[in-house]
Amino acid sequence: MVQAIKQATKPEYPYFTDEHLMLRDSVKQFCLNEIAPHAEEWDEAGIFPRELFKKAGELGLFGIRLDPRYGGSGLDWWATAAFLEGISYANNGGVAMALMVQSDITLPVLDELGTDEQKEEFLRPAIAGDKIAALGISEPGGGSDVAALATRAKIEGDELVISGQKLWITNGTRSDFIILAVRTAEDRYKGISMVLFPTDVKGFSVGKKLKKVGNLSSDTAELFFDNCRIPARYVLGEMNKGFYYTMHNFQGERLASALGAVYSMERAMEWAIQYGREREAFGKPIIEYQVWRHRFAEHLTAMEAAKWLSYRALDLVNHGHPAVREITMAKLFTSELQQKVAYDCLQIFGGFGYTTEYPISRFWRDARLHTIGAGSSEIMKEIIVKQEKL
Repeated sequence: MVQAIKQATKPEYPYFTDEHLMLRDSVKQFCLNEIAPHAEEWDEAGIFPRELFKKAGELGLFGIRLDPRYGGSGLDWWATAAFLEGISYANNGGVAMALMVQSDITLPVLDELGTDEQKEEFLRPAIAGDKIAALGISEPGGGSDVAALATRAKIEGDELVISGQKLWITNGTRSDFIILAVRTAEDRYKGISMVLFPTDVKGFSVGKKLKKVGNLSSDTAELFFDNCRIPARYVLGEMNKGFYYTMHNFQGERLASALGAVYSMERAMEWAIQYGREREAFGKPIIEYQVWRHRFAEHLTAMEAAKWLSYRALDLVNHGHPAVREITMAKLFTSELQQKVAYDCLQIFGGFGYTTEYPISRFWRDARLHTIGAGSSEIMKEIIVKQEKL
């Protein structure tokens, strides 16, 4: 007969190793020390210090899955998940997004497609945090419809001459280079190329920094290109394959977005439950009222489902399997759930939730982007329809 049953420590998911957990904890401490104390101040300023990129680079946060020959760590997608969980402690979606654009949206493309020469010039300093990168895809006439882009690059000798406009570009006001999608032929899908565009080129200008509802610390820009000349050697990958490179890159961006949504919901729920325990109404903590207990029980259940759906997609990607269906479902489910969780987590704070005194209001504002950015929920549904052949 068993005399005693020891309470075992709840195990981590099997693929989170000690190395992953150390990474998560170091990123968490970085956020608690370097970002969270300034979250409201930087939102009010509409920008955060450029030096933060250098600090993040020194911690290795921009090269987690990238080639060690250029300063990366060569780790896996579980390490990226650990990083994204750690960054959720920043309490500032704008800062987190700006850093994630560098780590998971721009540099992986360069790592995968770039030549040794291109990587030495652009990838190495970006991993170190000495250069800021942006991704230039969206235009006034289309975001998700990549094949509709109109920014054009003409070949003149050994140069490309670029003219056009980009919109919604994160890090756009202060990027040192842009991974830029341009039209190089007339074919809708086979006429787009990717180029490395240094922003010190004559004819390039920032039209304006866009005012947004949330993610206020992250700069989002309108960019103009007026007969900008760059060397033809800055073409990234093969000419006229940019549409397919972009579609592939979307998968990593959407997976990172889904994971980020999961972890930010966990932080918001922690704030909400803690506040519910501290705040009393009619003689008892408000968390003890059934209306809140049941509502949070439903959200916690859905959040667990969201996490495992995202982890399933991550595991497929980590093993090199196609995962468009699973990533798209994870992006759709997590971003839509995040809106409901944000609403109720703010609601339990009452009037205080509608002020900037607590970070919950920032989470509520920042979360709204998730059903739009990296492909809207409507686009996600269309992709799922095609995947399921409905």
